Amino acid sequence: MTLERELAWAHLKIQALTEELRQQRVKVLGPRSETLSDLQLELLADEEPGTTLDEVEAEARRAPLTEAPPRQRRPHPGRQRLSQNLPRVEEVIRCAEQTCRECGATTTVIGYDESEQLDMQPARYFVRVVKREKRACRCCPAGTVTMPPLAPRIVEKGLASDRVVVETVVAKYSDHLPLYRQAAILEREAGLEIGRATLDGWVMRVGELLGVVVSAMRQDLLRGPYLQADETIVPVQMHDKRGADHQAYLWQYGRPGGETVFDFGLGRGREGPQKFLGQWEGILQTDGYQAYDQIGGPKLVRVGCWAHARRKFVDAVKVNREDGAAIQMVLRMDGLFLVDRDAREKQMSIEERLSARREHAAVWAEEIRQECAKLAPTVLPKSALGKAVGYTLNQWPKLRRCFDYGEVELSNNLAENSMRPVALGRKNWLHVGSPKAGPKVAAILSIVESCRRLRVPLKDYLLDILPGLDCRKVSEVAQLTPSRWLAARS
Repeated sequence: MTLERELAWAHLKIQALTEELRQQRVKVLGPRSETLSDLQLELLADEEPGTTLDEVEAEARRAPLTEAPPRQRRPHPGRQRLSQNLPRVEEVIRCAEQTCRECGATTTVIGYDESEQLDMQPARYFVRVVKREKRACRCCPAGTVTMPPLAPRIVEKGLASDRVVVETVVAKYSDHLPLYRQAAILEREAGLEIGRATLDGWVMRVGELLGVVVSAMRQDLLRGPYLQADETIVPVQMHDKRGADHQAYLWQYGRPGGETVFDFGLGRGREGPQKFLGQWEGILQTDGYQAYDQIGGPKLVRVGCWAHARRKFVDAVKVNREDGAAIQMVLRMDGLFLVDRDAREKQMSIEERLSARREHAAVWAEEIRQECAKLAPTVLPKSALGKAVGYTLNQWPKLRRCFDYGEVELSNNLAENSMRPVALGRKNWLHVGSPKAGPKVAAILSIVESCRRLRVPLKDYLLDILPGLDCRKVSEVAQLTPSRWLAARS
């Protein structure tokens, strides 16, 4: 009996190590997609012990799958037409031969054959010379002199215009172009050597000005009943002579379809979200990170993310392509998202979507819980499938709350998508220059991401609100958030 037990343990250990090795290979060399191929789905009928073709067909005939319409593929539009908002510059090519080949008479223009092509003018740097007129009265012995005031600027008495400063900020945090590359471009295109410290000073000035706008955005978010949150790492230079960056964090809070706010913190503890949310008592949707527990007011409701649960089962399939139990679980979770996709395509109200979830998706969710409870005693906790099952069961009370609130999304993917610019950026600009720069960077990222979400023209917005922003009243600043700025111009 002892030998059998040891042999079983050795078999499980080998299985766990094999899975760990395959996980590393998939992480380095495998696809990033979380979708499963048709071949993997066929394993339900071909490879999984105890699963018959009739059972697979019965799963496919379930109501959520049949009621949700297939994803509509748009027909190819043909040759793309250029936007009518772009200015047109006409170029007329005249015929070299303007006489008739038959009789020699002068020909007449009867029309044009038109074609359009997208063109551009390279960035042209020039020096703007501002001359303020000085006037004096020759009749007055005092010789009074008057002169018009200068318009407010982002960087007072700075070398660069407002447009150059905004272009620098947008290039770094929207296009992920670090300052040293921008300095090289300025030297190449304009023959002007501007140090990175000067460019950094422009960026930090913008971050300082935007802080008050982001504070107003935070107040708007906390007035709402529902938020999504996520966090990501960002290296920070500490200037403590260690030569190593400190791993700080950017916490992101946003509302689907609305603005989002980034908050900088040197640690990943509970203090970050607790300070940001205060005594807020709405619905907070996050992943399973424990720092979001026991924060906010006593009535705060935590909701989980089904995409995170599904992702772990997809990882289990990547590790073991013949794992029918994991594939079945992914299919069931796909059924949940199909119900929501159907609701979006039919433009259902919040109440209608909640009713559809309870009618169709709730049954699938209960089956997921029951199957996970059956699988838990039969899998290794450290295996890929064991981790997926454990995560789902541990998060079950929070996952189940998606069927209690119609306004809540099934996943936290919108918050994760807002983190992607940070992940791309830190591969280029590498780190934040100092802990004091962290909140300023967070303010810029808040504006950049909010404008992207709301389709606000970022450069026009910054050029409009930044000059003289530090001289505005608090009541005026509250009207300058991206959503209110856009509404005022709509």
